[in-house]
Amino acid sequence: MSSFFVACGQQSQSSVTQQTASHLTPTDKNMEVATFGAGCFWCVEAVFQRLNGVEKVVSGYCGGTVADPTYKQICTGNTGHAEVCQITYDPKKITYDELLEVFWQTHNPTTLNRQGNDVGTQYRSAIFYHNDTQKALAEKYKKELDASGAFNQPIVTEITALPTFYAAEDYHQNYYNENSNQGYCQFVIVPKIEKLKKVFANKLKK
Repeated sequence: MSSFFVACGQQSQSSVTQQTASHLTPTDKNMEVATFGAGCFWCVEAVFQRLNGVEKVVSGYCGGTVADPTYKQICTGNTGHAEVCQITYDPKKITYDELLEVFWQTHNPTTLNRQGNDVGTQYRSAIFYHNDTQKALAEKYKKELDASGAFNQPIVTEITALPTFYAAEDYHQNYYNENSNQGYCQFVIVPKIEKLKKVFANKLKK
């Protein structure tokens, strides 16, 4: 990250409380869950929080080899985890297909292990599917996008079964909403939200 900006995660880590995956089960049996990695989870969280039908977004870590990882550990790039968001949504208001559409259009899925100036395996593009239906839809969408030439380079998004999800420390949760004036938010997240408003205006919360 350029020294002009605050990189994703470079904030005070005082009073950090690790949340557990048990907090993430939808309380309403009609809700479903999706898990996406698209670079810094602050960005992903801010985007999906604004979609009508999304009830909750939790930032966390997936796909690594270390149990109960901390942010400091995953930042080394040695644990194998990706920064992700777990999204609880109402499929009667927004479908998994629609979530995938937003996912593909609000990050660059062709850059391996990076998004902009955020570089490392923790920033990789990834879809962690929860069931066979999600797997089939994600793989179909990826194949169709590649075939259409929508991107100048091949899509490198990882599509794999959901491993254990670990919620990130409390100071990462609801980050943009509580720190919108912070440098990284202004220069990296705000443009994503502006694009979201232009492209997906009909999908946003009122």
